[in-house]
Amino acid sequence: MKPTDSPAAAAPKLSDFLCFAVYSANLAFGKAYKPILDELGLTYTQYITIIALWEQDNQTVGSLGEKLFLESNTLTPILKKLEAMGYLERRRDAADERQVLVSLTKNGRRLREKGLTMDLVEATGLKPDEFARMQKGIVSLRNNLVRSMEEHE
Repeated sequence: MKPTDSPAAAAPKLSDFLCFAVYSANLAFGKAYKPILDELGLTYTQYITIIALWEQDNQTVGSLGEKLFLESNTLTPILKKLEAMGYLERRRDAADERQVLVSLTKNGRRLREKGLTMDLVEATGLKPDEFARMQKGIVSLRNNLVRSMEEHE
């Protein structure tokens, strides 16, 4: 076996994988948000759920799950916990009893005032235009992957 035939030389490194770069960046975001969210007693998933409700209050569980890319069986425990914390309420839609509507309480809306609108743009070290391009690129990547998976179903 020649040195160039080495299996290790031909194998890509973990750092060469785009999926690992995205995964590890997600972990870094989680660590950056953690101290602030810990102070409020929220997880990152609870945080983005509240942000989605700030964007559009009084949503169905289904539409909220689509927006967050979460299945109902994952989202429901999050909603129950946020309801127990007094940040949102769930109720059956009077027009369609099969639908459950989710809306923020006063306490849920007040989280904005407590600094839950935290923004870690500065921590990324990216200039505003670089940040916008990166965010759009990642959204495009996600949408392409989702579309690809739908085409193969």
